[in-house]
Amino acid sequence: MRFYWTHKKALFFNKNSVFRFNAPNGEFGVLYLGEDETSAFIETYGWLTGERYITREQLTKRRLALVSANRPMNLVDLSGKGLARIGADGRLCIGDDYKTSQNWSLALWKHPQKPDGILYRSRHDPDKKAVALFDRAEVEAALSFKNRGALLDYDNIELLAKILDHYNFILIP
Repeated sequence: MRFYWTHKKALFFNKNSVFRFNAPNGEFGVLYLGEDETSAFIETYGWLTGERYITREQLTKRRLALVSANRPMNLVDLSGKGLARIGADGRLCIGDDYKTSQNWSLALWKHPQKPDGILYRSRHDPDKKAVALFDRAEVEAALSFKNRGALLDYDNIELLAKILDHYNFILIP
């Protein structure tokens, strides 16, 4: 699942070096996904720890997409023992040192096996997993999406209530 900006494509591979597993110098783009709606929500809107509210305006600027692949994705699993296997620890996925995470991402992207991306634990809800897909032609060709609309849409009101309750968020005007 993914919350995407209404002015960008749902399958947008970001080349900005701001996010955890983005390339340090824009060598490739990354598409971030959550394993479900709640993980996508908390990774998108839960950046400010301690603040548990969201505005209607914030919710109108993004849409929810169900992203599917027509083949299994070859992911480097950093959600458990995979961290130890590469000589890293949980700070790679939940720490504040994005430079290190980005350098690891670049090294994994360059690996001869050409993985499709990284599977990792969500920083804001470690019970959930997230995916960072690398911008490779074969990855993008394998993906499709279904637009599920904004969380404020009538069809999504129950989902919104469930997510807000799950993370103890409040909706403000």
